[in-house]
Amino acid sequence: MLQRYLLVWLILLSAAAILWDKLLPDTFHPFHESKPYLSYLFTATMFVIGSLLPPDEVRAVVRRWHQVLGGTFVQYTVMPSLAFLMSLLFIDQQELRIGIILVGCVPGAMASNVLTLAARGNVSYSVCLTASATLLSPVFVPIVLYLAVSGTDINAAELAKDSFFQLLTQVVLPVISGHLLALYHSGFSRMMQFFGPAFANFSILWIIATIISLQEAQLKQVFASLAVALLVINLLGYLCGYLAGAAIRLNESMRRALTLEVGMQNAGLGAVLASQLFPGQEMIALPPALYMFGCMLTGTILAQYWSLKRFEEVTEPSVVPAED
Repeated sequence: MLQRYLLVWLILLSAAAILWDKLLPDTFHPFHESKPYLSYLFTATMFVIGSLLPPDEVRAVVRRWHQVLGGTFVQYTVMPSLAFLMSLLFIDQQELRIGIILVGCVPGAMASNVLTLAARGNVSYSVCLTASATLLSPVFVPIVLYLAVSGTDINAAELAKDSFFQLLTQVVLPVISGHLLALYHSGFSRMMQFFGPAFANFSILWIIATIISLQEAQLKQVFASLAVALLVINLLGYLCGYLAGAAIRLNESMRRALTLEVGMQNAGLGAVLASQLFPGQEMIALPPALYMFGCMLTGTILAQYWSLKRFEEVTEPSVVPAED
């Protein structure tokens, strides 16, 4: 129920966070009070995601390395480029521009795996892409951020260094630790298979709802231009992902996986990174939080459209060797 209706739960949870003070004034606000702990919640989420990675999919990253790295390269070139261009075209505030660039440079979202299944895409390839982009994020994200803030009053070298260590300690190491623990401890693995997906999804939704509620006033002021910029990034990301899949000769089901992986970004990571790397500049976290609404909506529509197409259209021979 939680995974299938992520967009519905996101809207409900965000509405609850925004309306909490209005409906229950002068009471404990669970969303606002959780702000100092969002980074710990996200780290726990990445640990859980690591424990949920199927060993076969991890080995497939190695066997399919050329296709996985090809798709990851598409994501880390297309999305940052689109984000940078759209931030220049639609946005005139430096904080929002940096937030939009963060949207473009974070890895793909776990929700893309769920929607790939609904779209009759290659779920195995989608999981491989998510794992690859996540593990390589400490390399690509600092580079993109360094290039993006060079020439501004922000210390680009310090920002790149901080983002590297944040991604390493809050994303890569928790994912690897969770995966290894699940691999060698069957009881822990069974527990994570039962509770893990709900915890991981709910945590990301909680983080986004908290950011939205904290920035409600600022969101009203910049919503129109920000929403247009993010929507263009999202739709062009889908288009470029599908065309790139055709260019590197992926079959139809793998193109669908790559399309959703490229267009859907890890908004929770972007929001948490923004709050840690830019303390006191809360608006930077707004674009990643808002992007999750848009990409969940468009991704769901696209997945539903593809799910209605004839199954034969997505079962053409794969370019992956039979033994893979």
